[in-house]
Amino acid sequence: MDELLTPVSTTYLRSKRETKSLLSEENSSDKIQDEKAIPNVSSADAALEVLKNQPGYDGLTATLRYLTKDDSPSSFQLQVPSPKSAAIIQVLVTEIVPNYWTLLQEGSADDGEPADLDLLLQCLRTVTGLNAVMAHIKAVIREATISGQRTKQIGLDVNLEIFLHLLTALLDGEDSLRTIWVASTSGLSGATQTKVQSQNLVSFITTGKVVSLAAEALDIASKKIPSGTLWIADGIEFSGWVGRNIVSWSSMQPNEEEVSFISKVFHRSMSLGYPECLVNTVTDLLLLSNKPSPNIFAKICLSQHQVSKKVMEILIKYLAQRFLNNLTLDGSAQNTIISAVAGLLDAVVGRDESNRAHFINWCTAASGAGLGDSIGIRRAVVAVLAKDRETITMVLERSLAQFGDQLYVKHAAILQQEAHTQVLLLCAGYVARQSPIKLAMLLRSGTYLTAISNRIAATQARARFLGMAVGESLSALVDSKKRLDFHMDEMGTDEAEWLKGVSSISDPVGSFHSLLSSSQPDPQASFPAETTGKRAKVDRRPIPKPAVKQTIPKAIIEEIESSDDDDLVPYPKGSDPEDSDDDATLVQRNKPKAPVYIRDLITYLRDSENYEKQKLALRTAPILIRRKANYGTEVSSHADEVAGLLVGLQDKYELEDFLELRQQGMIALVASQPKAMAPWFARTFFEGDYSLAQRTSVLITLGLSAREIAGYDTSSYQDTIAFPSKKLPEKMERLFIDSATRPRRPSQSFLKSLPPNSLGEIARSLTSSFLGPLAVEAADATTGPDVLKLQTFTARYKAKSQTRPQIRAIPNTTAALLAASFFSPLTAHFQLALRSSKSVVLNPALLSLYLQTLGIVVNAAGPSTLSLPQLTSELWDLLLRTRVHVLGDIGAMKGWFVAMAVLLEVNQDDMRRVCQEHGREMVETREWVSGVFERTRGDDGGEENEVKMLSAGVLIKIGEAIEAFQSLLLGEMIGVS
Repeated sequence: MDELLTPVSTTYLRSKRETKSLLSEENSSDKIQDEKAIPNVSSADAALEVLKNQPGYDGLTATLRYLTKDDSPSSFQLQVPSPKSAAIIQVLVTEIVPNYWTLLQEGSADDGEPADLDLLLQCLRTVTGLNAVMAHIKAVIREATISGQRTKQIGLDVNLEIFLHLLTALLDGEDSLRTIWVASTSGLSGATQTKVQSQNLVSFITTGKVVSLAAEALDIASKKIPSGTLWIADGIEFSGWVGRNIVSWSSMQPNEEEVSFISKVFHRSMSLGYPECLVNTVTDLLLLSNKPSPNIFAKICLSQHQVSKKVMEILIKYLAQRFLNNLTLDGSAQNTIISAVAGLLDAVVGRDESNRAHFINWCTAASGAGLGDSIGIRRAVVAVLAKDRETITMVLERSLAQFGDQLYVKHAAILQQEAHTQVLLLCAGYVARQSPIKLAMLLRSGTYLTAISNRIAATQARARFLGMAVGESLSALVDSKKRLDFHMDEMGTDEAEWLKGVSSISDPVGSFHSLLSSSQPDPQASFPAETTGKRAKVDRRPIPKPAVKQTIPKAIIEEIESSDDDDLVPYPKGSDPEDSDDDATLVQRNKPKAPVYIRDLITYLRDSENYEKQKLALRTAPILIRRKANYGTEVSSHADEVAGLLVGLQDKYELEDFLELRQQGMIALVASQPKAMAPWFARTFFEGDYSLAQRTSVLITLGLSAREIAGYDTSSYQDTIAFPSKKLPEKMERLFIDSATRPRRPSQSFLKSLPPNSLGEIARSLTSSFLGPLAVEAADATTGPDVLKLQTFTARYKAKSQTRPQIRAIPNTTAALLAASFFSPLTAHFQLALRSSKSVVLNPALLSLYLQTLGIVVNAAGPSTLSLPQLTSELWDLLLRTRVHVLGDIGAMKGWFVAMAVLLEVNQDDMRRVCQEHGREMVETREWVSGVFERTRGDDGGEENEVKMLSAGVLIKIGEAIEAFQSLLLGEMIGVS
């Protein structure tokens, strides 16, 4: 009978019940009251005991209230580091949070008491609590990645989701950083413990482990995490959170200890990887808010000299892009916005000499004094420096010495030289008004005479132009009657007159409060033309008239019996896209209309949660932008915003032809606004926080739009073009590349270039035109004398190459536009990027595409452009500088040779000038290419073979030029006895 007595449940009674008789009757009401009994927690040991023994909800909340109560000095303080507090926090994290998180979120607050979830967060909102949460997340991730393979274990994704919610809740808010610091440092006995806790919190916030760990947890979690939790895994959002907390804390009048901690958090957070986001957030909330605090900004952000230089550069750049780059400046007239920006910079710097030294270095540094920005920011910075006579004189002397340096004139990017020239002329104007004797003495010095002489003797036309403009402008400041005049046609152009007029500009340092009203523009005010037109259309809408009832005759239904259904042709399947869904309830009838204004296009692109709007925006953008290009300022006013949305757009819905449609939209922007958008895309490629694929799309946009502006039909290059070496038999190909002994190398795993794109096909066509004549000449040389042939290979090649791509008639300004807006920004920003420690452009795939883009732009400009000597000098110098970066990768080396082939081809009709001006570069290039040719096998039939062919072609071209113009290369002394 024992097997019939199976226990249904087991109940463990408390110790007080053991004193009762085993056969005594138990009252059910007493049992219910005992289960609901709330434990009396009066000590830390009791609280730990309750938490360990799986407490009920009421017992848990009572324990949390005890742990968060701080009404007496003798009460237990959980935030004070101790073994007991560490044990309690560990139990809260490992036992309470996984079991009670959902219930605590649903719990409501009593009268005058905080919510139950807030009690838990208050217990864990300390350095110890944050470290415990992070340690538990690491443990769960480690458990989910056993043996390096992620295993789908039950509950792991749920736990990760819970703890991500917990970590977000602990850090959420603009005052959370101060709350954590106060909770972690209050109640400590000495300054040493406070310093240790502060350092631990700084390390927790600024080392990036929160972002990296949260991102890894999000990657492992299988369930969809709400969007509110994703910000801790986004570096930009996390940097913005740090900036908002710093500003919120700064507005509470912190003491010296708190200011020191805030400053340390700010400077250490600059290493999170998003310093622009951090500085821009602090600038918006601390300098451009309704209650600006430039003194607090300087105290927090400029307290460390090494980091303050970077902060000042970001601040200047942000102010330029936000207020000054889109200004329409009228010659030398004063501008209130420039004066306001100067006033803001002056208020931030104050009387600190070290911060003013950053301005001096910014004006004369190799970075280019606001490279790519308009003259407005240079006017504002120079106006701040002009308040001190000695300082502005120092900047003038440094600028003049740099302006005449021979290495600087020859190797610096022309865009950088133009920016420094503007700074030089601005400083000269201020010195002439403040101390004319000092400027007169400076013009009689050897520095000035050497600078003008080196500029006039420069081989680059643009460098000579800048030298003549500076010479005439400075001489006019000293003596207008006996001023220098070169009597050159270039000095009579509008550009020369504007450049010489820069020295007459004088901007006062005004109040910056006018910037505060425009710091947060109204969204509706940013679309004046479109909004006005739309409202007018709505106002003219006719008033609906009351409906009149009409008697509708009833239809007569006649049934006709017929069995002949042969004439009824059924609709084919899928003929109606609207009804293609099997479920009729899922068919959407109220679909959005295609955007007709740029404002609507921006709204559609921003709505990433709407499939129809994203699809319509992508399909409509190219046509809409091109149609609106010359229609008022609708495109030009919002081109930057549309470009930013297109570049950062993600293929969330896997749309068909997504990449091509997005590419066409960006090309339409550049083609419609080349002077503004081409430099914008060039700057975005180097400075934007984008992926490899997005940066690739930027380069493709610049290359294709440059060819479109030049009049080339880019669609003809979509088809695959055979490489020139494939046009020859294998025997002739071997003769062409010279079957000399080549050393064998072990096979290496090179980084493959990006998938084929339209730029790659254009590069193939350019190399085809470069190697085609060389190939047929090699074929003629190896098949006997020409007199024995009915027709030579060269004659047949020329007969077949009569048809060239159709080029439409274009104005003469196109080549100058390509040089100034496309080529110069790309090369100038590249020189600046090479100075950074981690330059993304040095990625082999990107570097190859970048060099090919430069070659395509130069080819689009054509051999007849006046800027060709300048383009040749900059591109050749850049190619020689990137030799060390392309070695070891076939794809990058191919891009290098494509650019070099284009460079030689566009200069083939003027090789005498090239040999005269670039003799050293030509000999150095031949020596390096010869080494590449010898080390490359070229028998794989792929990219290595193409590199082999290109290197052979470059050697042949350079060899012919050297042989033809030996006297220029060796000097005029040849043949002199």
